[in-house]
Amino acid sequence: MENIVIWPLAVHLFFSLILMFGWKNIKFQKNVTIIGNIISLAVAIYLFIFIYKNGTQTLAAGGWEAPFGIIFVSDLFAATLVLLTAISGFAVSIFTVISVMNARLRFGFFSVYHFLLLGLNGAFLTGDLFNLYVWFEIIIISSFVLISIGGEKNQLEGAVKYFALNFMASMIFLTGLGLLYGLTGTLNMADLSIKIANVENRSLVDICAVLFFVGFGIKSAVFPLYFWLPASYHTPPSAISALFGGLLTKVGVYALIRVFTLIFIEDLFIQNLMLAIAFFTILSGAFGALINNNLRKIFSYLIICHIGFILGGLGIYTEIAIAGALFYLIHDIMVKTNIYLISGLIFRLKGNTNLKKLGNLYKDYPKISVLIAIVLFSLVGVPPLSGFWPKISLFEAGFANNNYWYIGALTFGSLITLIIVSKIWAEAFWKNAKTLKPTKRFIQFDELRNLQKAQFVVPILILAVFSLYIGFGAEHIQQLASEIAHDLKNNQSYIDAVLKQEK
Repeated sequence: MENIVIWPLAVHLFFSLILMFGWKNIKFQKNVTIIGNIISLAVAIYLFIFIYKNGTQTLAAGGWEAPFGIIFVSDLFAATLVLLTAISGFAVSIFTVISVMNARLRFGFFSVYHFLLLGLNGAFLTGDLFNLYVWFEIIIISSFVLISIGGEKNQLEGAVKYFALNFMASMIFLTGLGLLYGLTGTLNMADLSIKIANVENRSLVDICAVLFFVGFGIKSAVFPLYFWLPASYHTPPSAISALFGGLLTKVGVYALIRVFTLIFIEDLFIQNLMLAIAFFTILSGAFGALINNNLRKIFSYLIICHIGFILGGLGIYTEIAIAGALFYLIHDIMVKTNIYLISGLIFRLKGNTNLKKLGNLYKDYPKISVLIAIVLFSLVGVPPLSGFWPKISLFEAGFANNNYWYIGALTFGSLITLIIVSKIWAEAFWKNAKTLKPTKRFIQFDELRNLQKAQFVVPILILAVFSLYIGFGAEHIQQLASEIAHDLKNNQSYIDAVLKQEK
């Protein structure tokens, strides 16, 4: 069953190619992409269950065993992120088929969409650092196409900023790869975990670690090179922003966690640097969200703020801190995907996403408002919803290690998130507002067919249900996060599985 590792890749590659043959048949593309995402979700569920029961699985491409060939590895961490990607991808695909204009879809939108999901899964499942670089490039190219389809001025401006900073991050990553290969003669992550400890020139190892941290940090949108995110994520259609907000920055976070728990281990300088960067990332994101009135820009800055929560957990580097960071990562993927879908829904309801021009949402759409409230309360972390539980582990780890600056930033970030959500609710839902003249792209929600109405609400409902499960089934998610954290801190099982060593 070792081939199970590449099933998530094969599904998206297959449907990406199939969709190329229906380039201008919009109905065909919509139907096929939904089918593709359903199959992808089924495969991801099966992979997760299989890995949970049987442990880490590997596949040597071309029959070349590690460390000489390209290795795909699915441990519990990778399988979890593949599953979360499939859930988000499925929900976003439903929203996309109704919300994205046909004029954009005729440019091969869905083919590129599946190619992006292919890149995300490839990054999670690779066991080789150079292969990780290749998957990053696939992600950048695909996301650049999606962010620029439509050719509007703000899109192109955002796309240039997005590409420029991520290209710079890739160059820094590639420089680190070259230096690391020169020091060890390998780029297999499991093999590196063994060989890096034997390198005599520790100064060069430290330089490598800093290069990887900067490269992945830019992709994760941490302080100070985060400004590409709020400059770009609000420009494409909401469906694409949802996929970007939920998953793209999380690939950088995944890479940070993987590399700094497997290769650069117990590096006190890097850990202190992570905590310092986490502190400023939380503050920068919180203040940026506080001073904005555009919903999608607010959500962009909240992504940055909450990335700081996760980075701080990795910086503390205890098992409970990493478990808290992983729990928050799981919650964050679901809720950040959903809030961008919500911004798209609000635009369809009111024709605007500027808080100063919104109002009456609860009065006009009470049931939908209650659904949105659940997501927003999950974002804040109102007990017992999903955002509350991981903070317990993060606070506990912070107090245990006397990281009071991080605790203060975590408290401040949580408080600002509460204030911002209260502001959104007061301005958009409770405030009385005059009816605005519809914008060019505004579609009156009540005039849509019943099926179309369901398609707008159903993906938000799907992700809200998962968020509720994360909150009310927190003991299961905590157990999963703790198991992953234990495996990451005690990585010998990963090394044994990849290098086929006897236990």
